[in-house]
Amino acid sequence: MADGSYLKGFGVTFKKLFEDRVTGDYRGGKGLEKGKPDEKRPKADRLHGRHVLNRYEDGMEKCIGCELCAGVCPAKCIYVRGADNNPDAPTSPGERFGYVYEINYLRCIHCDLCVEACPTQAITESKLFEFSFTNRSDAIYTKNELLVGDDGKPQQLPWEDWRDGEDTMTSGWMRATSPAGDHRYEGIVHWAGELGYGVRDPETGQSAGVNDDGGARPAASSGEHG
Repeated sequence: MADGSYLKGFGVTFKKLFEDRVTGDYRGGKGLEKGKPDEKRPKADRLHGRHVLNRYEDGMEKCIGCELCAGVCPAKCIYVRGADNNPDAPTSPGERFGYVYEINYLRCIHCDLCVEACPTQAITESKLFEFSFTNRSDAIYTKNELLVGDDGKPQQLPWEDWRDGEDTMTSGWMRATSPAGDHRYEGIVHWAGELGYGVRDPETGQSAGVNDDGGARPAASSGEHG
């Protein structure tokens, strides 16, 4: 390094410090007042964020311990152990319930396949995506952390940065798997009620869609989707 080449490297660094930055304006989202770093742009309805385990309106857990979510997970980040319900004090309406439920967020890719595979909509995703950990053990969320509270709202853990509205809607309310959506789901209620929310409003996020000949596709009856 006697030729001073390392000084040339530092020279590039110092030069860049005083150049105009080619980047986005992060001081406020589109349509928001600039200069307020705490304001974020509105998030998409189908944003895949931190998972939650839901309850029915009567407070019983929706998870039946079937382990389908763990089986379909491509990242192998979900661990579930089912157990038989106590007939005198059942945890869920089925024969079994999720006794152990863990998600390792160091592996999770937020693909939402677990949500699609769940037969009872027990697992859905919130809009929270800003959370970090100071140690690896915090990245493994247990059932106690994932399960919604007595009011039906997700628990807000100390290391999570929740924003207004991120705990009021989960991705479970839109169920079409096609990227373009399926217009036949529009306006049809086909999900169970949730603690704190009741039965959600009908699906409205799908496009109307048209046939190849340009004519409108007929809407399906509620019986076609169960």
